[in-house]
Amino acid sequence: MKKRLLSVLAVLVLVMALFAGCGSAPADDVQARGNAPVDDGTYFADFTTDNSMFHVNEVYEGRGVLTVENGFMTIHIVMPTKNIVNLYLGLAEDAQKEGAELINPTVEEVTYPDGMTEEVYAFDVPVPAIDEEFDLALIGTKGKWYDHKVKVSNLVNFDMYLSSFMVPDGEYTIEVTMTGGSGRASIESPAKLIVENGEYKAEIVWSSEHYEYMIVNGTQYDKVNTEGNSRMIIPVELDKDMAVSALTTAMSEPHLVDYTLHFDSSTITEE
Repeated sequence: MKKRLLSVLAVLVLVMALFAGCGSAPADDVQARGNAPVDDGTYFADFTTDNSMFHVNEVYEGRGVLTVENGFMTIHIVMPTKNIVNLYLGLAEDAQKEGAELINPTVEEVTYPDGMTEEVYAFDVPVPAIDEEFDLALIGTKGKWYDHKVKVSNLVNFDMYLSSFMVPDGEYTIEVTMTGGSGRASIESPAKLIVENGEYKAEIVWSSEHYEYMIVNGTQYDKVNTEGNSRMIIPVELDKDMAVSALTTAMSEPHLVDYTLHFDSSTITEE
């Protein structure tokens, strides 16, 4: 059973950006109420279009965060680039008329699975209906407007979505990569992942019996075995480059070596 925790982390970033000041109901008429078919709240939703060139950034796998406030719906979507400079709820012809209310972008930074980061545009799009196509025109860097049909569907309450991806207490395996050192030492992958009270620990198995302990965030973790290749159990963070050190006695004198570990949450599997 694999857990798509990478997607969860991406969505958390998306929601935090949304809460930073995006997407809300009209402030000039608090008595008015929209016609949202769901309760006020935050939802995860699919955002699909009629053209493969117009789509959500790959990090978010075709989805955005929908907020419903006072019955009005707005979806926050992140683009792959800065090539789309404005959106318009309606037809391209109307977008070019005087007084048309264009949807302006905000700049956001996305982090891809390989660690690369990039600044892209994001938009907060009013949503007139769920599970129904509606007109959303766009203009690119070349200054030409295009008509498109888009649809928002498959709503999932965000709290329910997040809780469904929480890793319950237990033992799992997870792929781990290690860089640093001389390159002669290695660790086993996948590694055992231990989840207890929401905290993650991993059993690190070295390719040598000469490692005595590891240091993580200033705390020393001694090896837990007396025979065979060295084993340590250390706390870990998922989907981040973790700086650690390990003491080896394989040289003429004990030497502390710096390494970087990376645990890929998308590979978590039950044992």
